[in-house]
Amino acid sequence: MEEIKIQWHPGFVAAMDLEFGENRKDLIYEKEYNLNTKPLEIDLLVIKKDSDVQIVNEIGKLFRGHNIVEYKSPEDHMDIDDFYKAAAYGCLYKASGQYVDERNADDITVTMIRHAKPEGLFRYFEEHHVKMTNPYAGIYYILDTVLFPTQIIVGKELNRKSHTWLSALSDKMQKQEMKELLERIGSLTQKFDRELADSVLEVSVRANKQVIEELRGDDSMCQALLEIMEPEIEKIKRDEAQKGHIYGAISMCRDLGLSDDVILKRLQEKYHLSWKEAEKYLQADS
Repeated sequence: MEEIKIQWHPGFVAAMDLEFGENRKDLIYEKEYNLNTKPLEIDLLVIKKDSDVQIVNEIGKLFRGHNIVEYKSPEDHMDIDDFYKAAAYGCLYKASGQYVDERNADDITVTMIRHAKPEGLFRYFEEHHVKMTNPYAGIYYILDTVLFPTQIIVGKELNRKSHTWLSALSDKMQKQEMKELLERIGSLTQKFDRELADSVLEVSVRANKQVIEELRGDDSMCQALLEIMEPEIEKIKRDEAQKGHIYGAISMCRDLGLSDDVILKRLQEKYHLSWKEAEKYLQADS
């Protein structure tokens, strides 16, 4: 099969929704925000909240009414020019209201997120005496040279138990971390949360093939993946136009080194497919 480029941004948006799950009813998400002109239609997440809402998650402690979030995948750099670009996005967002000063500058924040620490950027801050504070693990407030309250989130340094979802957006996960992610997903009870978690899991699995190699032949791992994806698979059985997810489950099990006979048996047992139905999926995915 042809290698598919990892789409990090949908997984990131899902992860942020899960991170702020306790305040979901208080927040509005605007994805891929268009800053007036087509060339500046970029992967920005704008999160809006009322001024009296207190965000439970540490990442949202800085938030005000309008919060611009830029995500950098593990493949992307984050340097001083990216830092100023993010500030420029804040300026453009402030200036793109329907009337003059509709969006007050004091009501806008900028957040930049990357899994690994941007060492070059932090070195620049140190060399140019830009003050920072580190109020929470993995969260840095930039105190100088900013027009808006600004923070940089280092996913690798976040508390993994408190920030499961952002921590999973890595291409260097360990086997135990992947198992913990699956356990966390398995504990979710709400359908919407499970759908969001599936988006995070898909990105994480695609980005961490080395972990899948370590888990090759682990039948319980395949079973866990199938159980997590069961709601999606049941929906797909009712709507053939959306059968991509079941092929994703089969592909992951194959990556684990399981034989077609084992996968066929699992599909039959878990999803009440006939042998022919299960075999049809496998043959189509070959």
